[in-house]
Amino acid sequence: MTEKKVDFSKYGKSFQEKLCQLILQDRAFCDQIAEVLDIEFLELKYLRVFVRKVFDYKAEYKIHPSTDIMITILRSELDDENEAIQKLTRDFFVRISRADFEVNDEEYIKNTALDFCRKQKLKEAMIQSARLIQTSSFDEISTIINDALKLGADNNFGYDYIDDFEERFMIRSRNPATTGWDFIDEICKGGLGIGELGVAIAPTGAGKSMALVHLGAAAVMAGRTVVHYTLELKDTVVATRYDSCITGLSLTDIISFKDHIYEKVRDIKGKLIVKEYPTKSASPNTIRNHLDKLRQRGIIPEMIIVDYGDLLRPSVIRKEKRHELETIYEDLRAIAQENECPIWTASQTNRSGLNAEVITMESIAEAFNKCFVADLIFTLSRTAKDKSADTGRMFVAKNRNGPDGIIFPITMRTENVKIKVHRHLEETPESLIAKSAKEQKDLLKEKYKNYKKGEQNAQ
Repeated sequence: MTEKKVDFSKYGKSFQEKLCQLILQDRAFCDQIAEVLDIEFLELKYLRVFVRKVFDYKAEYKIHPSTDIMITILRSELDDENEAIQKLTRDFFVRISRADFEVNDEEYIKNTALDFCRKQKLKEAMIQSARLIQTSSFDEISTIINDALKLGADNNFGYDYIDDFEERFMIRSRNPATTGWDFIDEICKGGLGIGELGVAIAPTGAGKSMALVHLGAAAVMAGRTVVHYTLELKDTVVATRYDSCITGLSLTDIISFKDHIYEKVRDIKGKLIVKEYPTKSASPNTIRNHLDKLRQRGIIPEMIIVDYGDLLRPSVIRKEKRHELETIYEDLRAIAQENECPIWTASQTNRSGLNAEVITMESIAEAFNKCFVADLIFTLSRTAKDKSADTGRMFVAKNRNGPDGIIFPITMRTENVKIKVHRHLEETPESLIAKSAKEQKDLLKEKYKNYKKGEQNAQ
């Protein structure tokens, strides 16, 4: 049994000619349908030749062909076709170029053609997915289906530099979410904005999760809806940390002050959803699916927190772990853009960051390239001495919206999940590291001196 040919034949010649006219004359529509149109869908060869010339020109020169350019193309680039097709193609162009040759059913033709083409792409994706079921590649299947659904669906064709001039000067265009730290908000123009990715970098036990809870609490108290994904701690543990951060109560006193906490948090204007996934069980697509379910319930995220990105499973398996991590962070930024809200996550340092005076991006674990994706990166440095004194340093390593390379002293009280950022230091990371190294050297010299003195006295 031969497979039935799939094309526009059931819509007739007039429909197809009007469609091709719109492809030439409507640049935005051309960009949209180019994602899904198989030229073989066009029943008539002269129309296939015509559209292929339009698409080829756009692909090579990255601009839409003008009427004058099309005249030149149709005069000089049809030698591979027989004379009959050459004549039909040129006659078609002459007809649609007449002032009185208008498309009266524009929206119908656009919608019908897009719907037809998108269904064919979805069909292809489903056939491809059926083959992957045998290998249980469900994340890959989800990606293939989601990508197919997005094709040809975007009606926003970009920001017009002149027509949309005023928009870029409006504060709401970024709609930044406060970090809860005045000094940090000051240098990044109010906080993390729509579609932006922020990353907190620290070694294990230095306060990554604590910092993410602080950021989430600041947003909730500012009236935002926050969705917090935890991949390491239980959801109830994370919620308890929010209790402590918001109320200022010690974690050890939470149970004793249950009624007080409820009185405090019930009046908060924002909303907090904490979703727990076991480590490495969730991928960026898992997060996408959960956010879709929340939207169906009317819960629209205004900040997303992922604690933390390194513990996600990649949507697509790569040969090297660093490439997988890079893909994860690219996906997280894409999720921020898709949901038009900021995303905060964290990343682990390598061994060089364990007792560093100031952690720079060179200490980031596994995949340095994931830093390129982020809009705002800060590191948390806490030596053994800092931990005993509840102190540390926050280093703004990257800031797309303002200055970076700045060190801020911090006070970190783990018992009530509070991080306070103080006015920045004048010192550079290099000078602070050198100063610390000298102090350590002088201390060792003094200890050795005292040791030798003690030996002499013993003799």
